[in-house]
Amino acid sequence: MSSWIDISVPLYSGMVHWPGDPEVEITQKRLDVQGTVVHLTSMNMGAHTGTHMDAPLHFVDGGQPMDSWEVEATNGPVHVIDIKDPKAVRAAELQQHRIDHHSRIIFRTVNTHANWPAQPFNEDFVYIARDAARYLVEKQVRMVGVDYLSIGGFHNDLVATHVTLLSAGVWVVEGLDLSAISAGTYELACMPLRLKGADGAPARAFVRPIQAAA
Repeated sequence: MSSWIDISVPLYSGMVHWPGDPEVEITQKRLDVQGTVVHLTSMNMGAHTGTHMDAPLHFVDGGQPMDSWEVEATNGPVHVIDIKDPKAVRAAELQQHRIDHHSRIIFRTVNTHANWPAQPFNEDFVYIARDAARYLVEKQVRMVGVDYLSIGGFHNDLVATHVTLLSAGVWVVEGLDLSAISAGTYELACMPLRLKGADGAPARAFVRPIQAAA
């Protein structure tokens, strides 16, 4: 059986984050406890930093919070789709792919080729345009993942794309590192932290190729 591939972003102090969110601060200290050295790590960061999930509550007043997430939403078969458009994921391009009802979808764009986790924040990242968001809702997808910190653009469709997907109950995974995988069908394992009443949470995500039957 194929090995799991980690598609999460490591968390570290000073890493790229959404403008206006808290700076990531991860500190470590050593304590002497009864003659034994104990290592302790503390963290200060926003819930939407690195690889993370958006709950409907993020943009929908009264929407589901993070602790209402269901395991099946982000665990199971997932289709990774290569997007050619260098600006946005658009409905016209999605119509060229088979997107089944209730499927899980991850978009691999030029964000991946730019090695975004190691770069300063890029306002011109590839995002999901509002017409593509509507198309995905029509297809009744259950999860959408992207290779940058937001499904909506910094300058365009930030609110419209989030509201369209989240109000339809689509769970969102943002901040994926897809540099080690290509387009195809995988098994996905993605687990967010269980933050009570939160609008989002850091997550760890893995995929492994699904082997075709002989």
